[in-house]
Amino acid sequence: MTDDIQRVRRFNRAVTSEIGALDSSFLGLGRPLGPTRVLNAIGHGFNDVAAIRDYLGLDSGLLSRILRGLEAEGLLSIEANPVDNRRRTARLTPEGEAAFGEYERLVNAQAEDILNRHSQRQALLDAMDLVATVLGQDRITVEEADPRSPDAKTCLAHYYGELARRFDTGFDVNLSRDPDAQDMLRPRGVFLVAMSDGMPIGCVGLKGHGGEEAEIKRLWVAPVARGLGVGARLMDSVEEAARDLGITLLRLDTNSALPEAAQLYHKLGWTEIERFNDDPYPDMFFEKRLAP
Repeated sequence: MTDDIQRVRRFNRAVTSEIGALDSSFLGLGRPLGPTRVLNAIGHGFNDVAAIRDYLGLDSGLLSRILRGLEAEGLLSIEANPVDNRRRTARLTPEGEAAFGEYERLVNAQAEDILNRHSQRQALLDAMDLVATVLGQDRITVEEADPRSPDAKTCLAHYYGELARRFDTGFDVNLSRDPDAQDMLRPRGVFLVAMSDGMPIGCVGLKGHGGEEAEIKRLWVAPVARGLGVGARLMDSVEEAARDLGITLLRLDTNSALPEAAQLYHKLGWTEIERFNDDPYPDMFFEKRLAP
């Protein structure tokens, strides 16, 4: 085996050992990791049994056995969905809520202990985010959001910070067009956020003008998610949203300090054009006509 393969296997052993993946009593509470994860999913709002199965990647038979076991312990109840009798809903009992709360306390303490073992806390967190995003890339979703929502504001803060670092002149969003993203809300436009298991990892805005033309603004992908096709996916999604709004011509601008952005736009079929706005930061301009 190559050294790279050995390093991956070493990492796998370290993680499974640290989190107690093979323990018959995860965190000393009498249940293995599998039932604990199901209990955790329900506690965090996954009540539809099919949604729990998809979220955890479990087959139906295994999930049914785990649910029956937790139900026998008095930790949850299983009910038919009142709208669709073919679907089932799982809800925690008061005993289940107490067990969920204790797991949350212990897991949080375990996480804090891991972070305290290294002096470079942020580097450790960044490495964890990178691994988690790569391993969970099949579960990345693109969701419509209000640009004033916490997830959107998190993405935009990172985006503005990166522009400030990479532009020779720095970056002040108040000098750009539509700093408050008011035109990135329906019916004029939209704002999209890419999510990886609850963590915002990218965004893009569609700034509408009330007609058949609009601008793509604020495309950003977190460093931990770059190379996974998230930028192209966001662009495809925002183009689809534009079609839904009856928009036929899209424009965007960027700065030559962001060569990877221009490379992406060329790859996705955008055409360079002359300057079309008075924004002080961009020096490259593109447009794309959308097919119906």
